[in-house]
Amino acid sequence: MTLLGHDEAWREWREAMAGSRMHHAWLLAGRRGVGKASFALAAARELVGAAPGQDHHPDIIVLTHGPKDDKEERKRADGKPFELARSIRIAQVRSMQQRLTTRPTVGSRRAIIIDPADDLERNAANALLKSLEEPPVGTFFLLVAHSPARLLPTIRSRCRVLRFPTVSDAEMDRLLAELAPLANAATRTAAIAAAAGSPGAARDFVELELGEVAELMGRILSEGDRDFALRGRLAGAIGARPDRERLQAVLDLARAELVRRLDGTEADPRPAIDAHAELVRLTGEQPTYNFDAGLLAMEIGTLLANAAKASERADG
Repeated sequence: MTLLGHDEAWREWREAMAGSRMHHAWLLAGRRGVGKASFALAAARELVGAAPGQDHHPDIIVLTHGPKDDKEERKRADGKPFELARSIRIAQVRSMQQRLTTRPTVGSRRAIIIDPADDLERNAANALLKSLEEPPVGTFFLLVAHSPARLLPTIRSRCRVLRFPTVSDAEMDRLLAELAPLANAATRTAAIAAAAGSPGAARDFVELELGEVAELMGRILSEGDRDFALRGRLAGAIGARPDRERLQAVLDLARAELVRRLDGTEADPRPAIDAHAELVRLTGEQPTYNFDAGLLAMEIGTLLANAAKASERADG
């Protein structure tokens, strides 16, 4: 995917690479879906001098969510779908640190990508801090963070921050026209509104055909759902067996719809804020919990309907 809004980040990164004392730890901060992980991998490849077309490089180490347990690890080894752990664990950090006791394999530099650093468990974060405090020569850390405030202050203080802004509606429309030429203008407009400046979220909206889901969420927020009919239709639009990617996109969309509702009403915002907080919790659990799709759809619909009821009382 074409990456938008990265010009300033590339300028800072390449200017640092050209200098004599490049900072050893970088915090890549911005909304989910703006391309931070893609930037981290591309920057790491430049750093270690990876050859064009080289898929894997021995001096680029990526820490991310691994299998939840030994059973899920065996599934991964067999090439089967597996359930992810909720966090990046201390064992992964320890394993990475063992690698740091040796010199880089090919050149003089090594890159460690942690994606997302927000999800380091507490012990893993404390272990990482030791490496940030005493970094081996030639080792550089790139920490991808959707919510930097969740990181230990001591980790943030040791990182140089690269900020990744959201993208303008006009740029998003041009990108969607390129990536999804068959999507009509109404679908692109809905995708841009739901994505709130995140190209990845807008692309998912179109590719996952979330137009009907967005329309039903909007109706629940506007009309309420006293007889549960709209919630039933919402569950059908989400699907009986959606994959994790679709569920993630649905939860992102629900939060975006709530924010738009808050922006467009003078009603008491507290129920919508409470609903948004609950959706944030569900979004955090979704990658690692085995949700029943129908029950999750009803829970999302109920949160939206409760926000709608509060608006009805305030408006009426």
